[in-house]
Amino acid sequence: MTTATPLLPPAEWRDFLALTKPRVMTLVVFTGLCGMLAAPVGIHPVIGFTAILCIALGAGAAGALNQWYESDIDAVMRRTQKRPLPAGRMDRQAALHFGVGLASFSVLLMGLAVNLAAAAILTVSILFYVLVYTVWLKRRTPQNIVIGGAAGAFPPLIGWAAATGDVALLPLLLFGLVFLWTPPHFWALALFVKTDYANAGVPMLPVVAGERVTRTQIGLYTIPMALAAVLPWPLGLVGTFYGVVATVLTGIFAWLVVVVATRTTGVDDTMKPERRLFKYSILYLFAMFGALVVDRWLA
Repeated sequence: MTTATPLLPPAEWRDFLALTKPRVMTLVVFTGLCGMLAAPVGIHPVIGFTAILCIALGAGAAGALNQWYESDIDAVMRRTQKRPLPAGRMDRQAALHFGVGLASFSVLLMGLAVNLAAAAILTVSILFYVLVYTVWLKRRTPQNIVIGGAAGAFPPLIGWAAATGDVALLPLLLFGLVFLWTPPHFWALALFVKTDYANAGVPMLPVVAGERVTRTQIGLYTIPMALAAVLPWPLGLVGTFYGVVATVLTGIFAWLVVVVATRTTGVDDTMKPERRLFKYSILYLFAMFGALVVDRWLA
C-alpha cells in the first residue's frame, strides 16, 4: 500500500516575494544603483532602470534558490522557520522553477537591453551565491561567509559596468569594501543566534571556533575593511565629502567592533553590543554608498 504525498495549495504571491529575500535585495539594489550613479558617464534612464531591475531580479533569484536548497535547515532554525518552504506554504519544485526562471530572465534581459559586461558579472554573482556559497561552502566550513561574501559584493561592479561597459579601480574598491564588511556583519549576527546555527548543523565560526575567536576575527577583518572604505579619498577617486563621511562612519564602526571584540559573554547575556554592531553595520553600508553618490553630485 502506498501513501500519496499530500499536495500543497498553490503558493500566494507573498510567498514568492518572500523567496526573493526582499530585505537583502534592498541593500543589493542600493549598492548596485550607487555603483551606477558613481560612474563617470551618464546612462539613459530607461537603460539604467532596466539594469537595476535586472540586479533586483538576479538577487531575488539567488535568494529563491538559496531557500530551495536550504529548506531543511531553515525548518530547524527559529529565525527561518516561517519562510514559505519550511512553513509548508510552497512546493520545493515551484521554488526551484521560480528561481531558475528569474535568474535566466534577469541575465538575458541585462545582456540584451544593457550590455554583455554587466550581464556577465550578474551571471557570476548568481552562480557564486548559489553554487559556491549555498551548495559548497555554507555547510562545510566556518569560512563560508568569508569566501561567500564575494557574492554580495558584485552589485557595485554590475552597476558601474551597466553605465560604462567595463570596470575600474573605484568599483573594485567598493567590491572590496562590501567583501570585507561581510564577515564582521554576519559574525556579529552569528554571535547572538549561535544556538540556531548549532541546531541546524551549520558550521558558523562561533559554533566551530567559539566566541573568543569570533570576536578576534571581527576585529581583524575590520582593519582592511576600514582601509578599503577610506582609500578612495587619498587615491583621488572621490572628493572631500565622501572622505570625511567615510572617516567618521568607519570610526564609529571600529569603536563598536572594539567593544564587541574585547568583551566576554556573561550569564543570561542579551548580546546588546553585538546586536548594536549588526544593526549599525547595515546602516553603515547604506550611508557609505549614499555618501559616494552625493560626493559625485557635489563634484
